[in-house]
Amino acid sequence: MRRLRLRYVPPALLLLAVLELIVFVLVGRAVGFGAALLLVFGVTLLGLALLRREGMRAWRGFRAAAESGQPPGRQVTDGLVGLAGALLLALPGLITGAVGLLLLVPPVRRVARAGTQRATERRVSSMVAGDLFGPRRVRVHRGAPQPPQQPPAGESGPVVEGEIIEPRRP
Repeated sequence: MRRLRLRYVPPALLLLAVLELIVFVLVGRAVGFGAALLLVFGVTLLGLALLRREGMRAWRGFRAAAESGQPPGRQVTDGLVGLAGALLLALPGLITGAVGLLLLVPPVRRVARAGTQRATERRVSSMVAGDLFGPRRVRVHRGAPQPPQQPPAGESGPVVEGEIIEPRRP
């Protein structure tokens, strides 16, 4: 499955390069070639400066969580989203710069962090997810008993059907 997805990376990168070139030409025609070039350089320099800041911010958040004994998952995912935004800004291009800038806007960053957390929780065991993101509240469905299911490989005990309820954040 993973190899199947990796097969699309080179064509996607080629498509991104072509789109970046088209957008650069269109912006260059609208504001002038020199101004478009300065815009790309400015966005790239901003991204390079933010890479250091976001990296230090992510490291401080991780250390603070580790020192206080809290699960570091939220700080790690927030740091990853911030680093991804700064990295996209640092790449020369107007499309990647716009996406990187969006990832640094707090509401978009929260949505991206939640998506990153959900994707991580799907890929790791529930025990690792609990260690990373802390305990979860679970709502157990009561009703007609379901036939017993076999536990997933590597886990033991009965399977309890339920849904994960995310805690409300203020």
